[in-house]
Amino acid sequence: MSVWQPGAPCTPRGCVEPTASAAAVPLAVLRLTAVGLLVLAGIALLPLGRRIPAGAVRRWCRWIVRAAGVRVRIDGAAVPTGGLLLVANHISWLDVPLLAAVRPARMLAKTEIRRWPVAGALAARGGVLFIDRDRLRALPDTVAALAGVLRGGAAVAAFPEGSTWCGRARGNFRRAVFQAALDARVPVQPVRIGYRGVRGTPATAPAFVGDDTLLASLWRVASARGVVAEVEVRPPLPPGSHLDRRSLARAAQPEAVAGHEGGHHE
Repeated sequence: MSVWQPGAPCTPRGCVEPTASAAAVPLAVLRLTAVGLLVLAGIALLPLGRRIPAGAVRRWCRWIVRAAGVRVRIDGAAVPTGGLLLVANHISWLDVPLLAAVRPARMLAKTEIRRWPVAGALAARGGVLFIDRDRLRALPDTVAALAGVLRGGAAVAAFPEGSTWCGRARGNFRRAVFQAALDARVPVQPVRIGYRGVRGTPATAPAFVGDDTLLASLWRVASARGVVAEVEVRPPLPPGSHLDRRSLARAAQPEAVAGHEGGHHE
């Protein structure tokens, strides 16, 4: 266990309900093909970088989630410009495009991803900020680097739980990333992400937990039916509203946010 990645008790066998069936195979293949084509289109446009309008990036991210067979509902809106720390609970790989659909941002990721074939290089070119979760001594430098990015007017997206959870349970927000927002004097935008099934109960199919593989998670999501991603964008916590990172993290924690009805589907 590290300061960046506390362990979560969630596992695919213990927490995730199976979704695959013979009837779902053709639809799942079609969905994954659509997701792949959208990702390839994004890779092709990657050299354009910041010249791509933020609205186009948000729509592309929604399309990826929708192509996987998951409907999207977003309540609220993020601060549109300037330095901003977006923080959300973490359940699935779907959380990444969902956060970018709220506001395109530089994502925090574990440094191991940088060594992944193809994906690591693409992530680096896409502006991902890598953190070394196993080196406690690197923490002050990482916080300083994040603060510098925020001061420069960029949005940074983070999952302060440090690990994915199944959605029926969640972890506590780690405080280190909030220090960067305090140092940079930028607002923090809390976002709550949840997934629901056809009966309105929490859906576990999107969960990417424990020793789950990305391929298994992709297939489970694509073969599921009636899953809705609910993204609740809460009012920003302005600079100076909390004097220390402990209280700031507590205020941004999903438990501090009451759900509400509304929003739109697409």
